[in-house]
Amino acid sequence: MGTVDLEELRRARDLMDREYARPLDVPALARTALMSTAHFSRRFREAYGETPYAHLMTRRIERAMALLRRGDISVSDACFAVGCTSLGSFSSRFTEIVGETPSAYRARDHDATRVVPSCSAMVLDRPRRDRATSSRNEEAVVTPAH
Repeated sequence: MGTVDLEELRRARDLMDREYARPLDVPALARTALMSTAHFSRRFREAYGETPYAHLMTRRIERAMALLRRGDISVSDACFAVGCTSLGSFSSRFTEIVGETPSAYRARDHDATRVVPSCSAMVLDRPRRDRATSSRNEEAVVTPAH
């Protein structure tokens, strides 16, 4: 993969990381990377080991985890704050990535992470994708970092 492709893919990935709460879809991200939708999806997966949609949803779930750790926001509010439009889909994806429901995650005691700077807590709590168990058509299985 050439450096031009990587630069364009990085531009799209940075957009997802920065603007995760905006309505983003793969065609719009492909336009950001100056590629066709199919080419962008293939190249993104090749470069980052996951589909653009999986990357975006992981970022959204990470941000939702941070909101839910605070304890002062409902699951519904966290869902919509991170750019998801369906509470059911959000809850399913959250459970798949984190390993527990958003309500259970919110109710869990997070006092131990409150003394850790938020940037470090985000890295420590980041879901990790197990690429060895991924299949061709499915996103990789994700295991919690803790």
